[in-house]
Amino acid sequence: MSDTRPSLDIKEYPDWEVQKNRILTLEEWQDKWVTRKIGFHQEQGNQLLKKYLDTFLKGESGLRIFFPLCGKAVEMKWFADRGHSVVGVEISELGIREFFMEQNLSYSEEPIAEIPGTKVFKSSSGNISLYCCSIFDLPRANIGKFDRIWDRGALVAINPGDRKCYTDVMLSLLRKGFQYLLAVLSYDPTKHAGPPFYVPDAEIQRLFGTKCNILCLEKVDAFEERHKTWGIDYIFEKLYLLTEK
Repeated sequence: MSDTRPSLDIKEYPDWEVQKNRILTLEEWQDKWVTRKIGFHQEQGNQLLKKYLDTFLKGESGLRIFFPLCGKAVEMKWFADRGHSVVGVEISELGIREFFMEQNLSYSEEPIAEIPGTKVFKSSSGNISLYCCSIFDLPRANIGKFDRIWDRGALVAINPGDRKCYTDVMLSLLRKGFQYLLAVLSYDPTKHAGPPFYVPDAEIQRLFGTKCNILCLEKVDAFEERHKTWGIDYIFEKLYLLTEK
């Protein structure tokens, strides 16, 4: 049977703002973990990150790497095992605890003094710290600057109306000479309300273009059987490298 899905050179969907008023609450995200609606989690890690790992790290050691909306991403362990320091933020305490359990890492937890009612979870080795709070509250914790950001599943999960605020937080965390890898998804937004949300190239330029050089490294077919339930028949993952202007 022939494959009727669009080829990789499909044009970006013009009416991408159809999702602009869509809102998910933090409680709804926490509930996804409770009800196991976490199809976004990649047990084997992200294949594009693996492919471009050398481009991302540039052979440097002892980097500080930030994971926004980290979930229980296995890549956090990859980087820690390579001697880098990893900091993540995730609203679901369940997701954070599952990360440490599944990676067989002992950890401690303590309150985040600057953000009442929240916690930070730290690996016993000291090179993984995961903050359980809203990404928009995180700057109050003064977590310092980062050499690298790996953003997969974060920008596409942020409510479209919060993207500018999110981008401001991300840019505020970057050191000079940074490398920022950003993975987004491309599909017909009139057929699926999101999340994950459709983020076209024009939106990335709008959000990051004044401060960053933007290079699209690759675009790959990311369609899986589960995506049929979204009512779509194609979805692509696009990987961008953002560097300092």
